[in-house]
Amino acid sequence: MTTVEDFGRAPASACPACAVVPAAERIAAMRADREGRIVLSLPKAEGAQTISAVERLLQDVPGVRSARVNLTLKRVSIEAGAGVTAKGLVALLAEAGHEAHELDPGLLSATETDRQGRDLLMRLGVAFFSMMNVMLLSVAVWSGAEDATRDLFHWISGAIALPTVIFAGQPFFKSAWASLRQGKLGMDVPISLALILASSISVYETAMSGHHAYFDAAVMLAFFLLLGRYLDHRTRAIARSAAEELAALEVPRAIVLVDGEEVETVTSAVVPGDLVLIRPGARMPVDGVVVAGASEVDRSLLTGESLPVPAGEGCQVSAGEVNLTGPLTVRVTAAGKDTSLHRMADLVAVAEGAKTRYTSLADRASKAYSPLVHLLSFTAFGYWMWATGGDLRHAINISAAVLIITCPCALGLAVPAVVTSASGRLFRKGLLIKHGTALERLAEVDTVVFDKTGTLTLGVPKPVGLADHPQQAVAVAAALAAGSSHPLARALAEGARTAGIAPAGVTAIREVPGHGIEGEWQGGRVRLGRAEWCGAEALPETATYLSLAGEAHAFTFTDRLRPGAEQAVRALQAAGMQVELLSGDADAPVRDLATRLGIADWRAGVLPEDKAAHVAALAARGRKVLMVGDGLNDTAALAAAHVSISPASALDAARVASDIVLLGQDLSPIADAVRIARQSARRIVENFAISGGYNVIAVPIALVGMATPLAAALAMSLSSITVTLNAMRLK
Repeated sequence: MTTVEDFGRAPASACPACAVVPAAERIAAMRADREGRIVLSLPKAEGAQTISAVERLLQDVPGVRSARVNLTLKRVSIEAGAGVTAKGLVALLAEAGHEAHELDPGLLSATETDRQGRDLLMRLGVAFFSMMNVMLLSVAVWSGAEDATRDLFHWISGAIALPTVIFAGQPFFKSAWASLRQGKLGMDVPISLALILASSISVYETAMSGHHAYFDAAVMLAFFLLLGRYLDHRTRAIARSAAEELAALEVPRAIVLVDGEEVETVTSAVVPGDLVLIRPGARMPVDGVVVAGASEVDRSLLTGESLPVPAGEGCQVSAGEVNLTGPLTVRVTAAGKDTSLHRMADLVAVAEGAKTRYTSLADRASKAYSPLVHLLSFTAFGYWMWATGGDLRHAINISAAVLIITCPCALGLAVPAVVTSASGRLFRKGLLIKHGTALERLAEVDTVVFDKTGTLTLGVPKPVGLADHPQQAVAVAAALAAGSSHPLARALAEGARTAGIAPAGVTAIREVPGHGIEGEWQGGRVRLGRAEWCGAEALPETATYLSLAGEAHAFTFTDRLRPGAEQAVRALQAAGMQVELLSGDADAPVRDLATRLGIADWRAGVLPEDKAAHVAALAARGRKVLMVGDGLNDTAALAAAHVSISPASALDAARVASDIVLLGQDLSPIADAVRIARQSARRIVENFAISGGYNVIAVPIALVGMATPLAAALAMSLSSITVTLNAMRLK
């Protein structure tokens, strides 16, 4: 492995002056690049045992100062010295059975913490604690405390409530002020006014030795409002930026060839025209053209093509592809923001921005509701000032009661309460809701678009008809396959082992990059690999070929169907939905799968941008599309769809771009998700009806002066509880 001390040369550059920069400065700069923080993705991390095992394994590595696993984000953050490389840590974890991939730490800062969630939870806890204490003091007043004793309890309640309202109400006050500065009346404006009025009236009544103070109403308002805000935040908090995750997948380092010497440097320093060495097993850091070497390239993350493709001189390669069998020297044509991977991230960012403009029912309702609340409150104040001959105290009390009783707390809870309840039900069925409006959008779906490899299938080739071949041929093929990391070779070796066929005694096994594996058996040469190399005629289906004693044997493969795929497709079609299949895979396997599942609309060889364009075209025709996919090639389409689902086994970026994650292998819960989403939509409408009906009854009572601010707060709380209980019917 190349060490820091080997990095004596600068990478090729368009600037001639770079060639004369002292080697010592270059080495120091590269040391600085390599030191510090390393972030690895752990896509299969589960449970506390993984946390302790990974952290213990990494902390035992010399040079590692600390290692912390974040199980929620499935990442490990490592602080290490210059001698520690991400590649070495990935290999170490792989040996221990933990799959890991390097991420660029500079692009993940926005996804490391959930400060807003912690802030809301802290304020919610303070409001709850204060509410309980103020309610205890209020019970004493309600029980008959009078005069000085009543005033003392009121002042103590105020000492608890006022700091609580100021602290807990900050999210509403800031939002209301921002709305007013823009000349708008957002939902937080009446909320903030209700909190301020309830507190102000309570201080005034206490100072005037009044019989009633409403500190308990103010704190209760703050608690229920924060509860609704926190529930809403939790339904959205998991949804992070897919564009950031895609950018983080770009390879942070590259090996640049300078005068024949290998120099490892950060990818951002690579420029078009540089020569980059891609070792077997490494991911492409740049777009370019192969100038030396022969290998096979796995493009499944970018195109969905399940089979590796040969790569030799003159072949175009793209960032994100994986080099499988032999070293490649690539002349860079695009690096950094100009690579195909980064352009895909830009596609996702555009589609993601369009999705976030989707407005929830509660947001739309609040645009009409907030002005009406203020109009009613000011009308009540003006009327009672006129009716009572200028009794300011009485007019303010009624105006505050109207504002509190019409406070949009139930309206704010209408959607989050249903989403939270439905999310729990779907979680038990193996589905994780990530986006706050996902259920609302899923209920509107009329078209479902599936990816093939890794979605409808498991993406694992399986040999078929091994028993139809001579056992000797299978044994020789198994021996050759054991010497390769090619997906078909691994599947063939596993299939022979399962069939109880022992590998033959093949010697001198070597891999020929771009062609296959060859060896010596019984004095003759045997080969396993591509059809033309083995002297065989290529079949239309997925296959690998064996050349043995002048004869050719073709071993065919099929992809394993994901459990529940047939049931999911049938159930969706039975529900009246149009089901389509889009895949980057070859024509024959896509056609066979579509026929097997009864999908009439299918397309093969579809590029990532074509998938996103097809989804956009469906949307332009008024279709509401549910996209189900798992690969990097599906990410832009997932983000562009009306709503999207990806399996838990999907690439990190695909899971992030999706609104719902399928936790198990079984696809059948997808049909359940649509059904539950439609039930949820009905519950949301019912909650709006409950909220509206409550206002129809309660507002007139407040307007005629029959409700104190405390009674208004209790009525408001009752409406919030009713909305929550209705949402819980989903369970």
